[in-house]
Amino acid sequence: MIRFLLNILWFICGGFISGCLWLLGGALLAITIVGLPYTGAAWRIAGFAFWPFGKEIVPREIVTGQGDLGTGGLGCVLNVIWFLLGGWYIALAHLIAAVAEAVTIIGIPFAIKDLQLAVVALAPIGRTVVVKR
Repeated sequence: MIRFLLNILWFICGGFISGCLWLLGGALLAITIVGLPYTGAAWRIAGFAFWPFGKEIVPREIVTGQGDLGTGGLGCVLNVIWFLLGGWYIALAHLIAAVAEAVTIIGIPFAIKDLQLAVVALAPIGRTVVVKR
């Protein structure tokens, strides 16, 4: 019940905008052929950004138990390109939001989720969202 209430508050107080921006970014990446490898990652992050409580972002290797293209050398190269072309300023925006949220005690759980979004914004390839038990 607490997760549900936190998700509702998150959604109303900025999660909707954050998720929509991640969806828009994914759609813009999909339009460019070069951006297609990043589209899925952006849309996975959008799902997390809309409704983050009760979920966490983990390396895909942990979930599948094996490596793949996104978790190996190619994924590393794609993450470096992502970081240089835009990941750092998306992460910076989430970091600034987290600092603003952490000013109040009530905002601390929201700041933690924004920090998680900032970390995944730095290197989204090879990551996935899982539901906490």
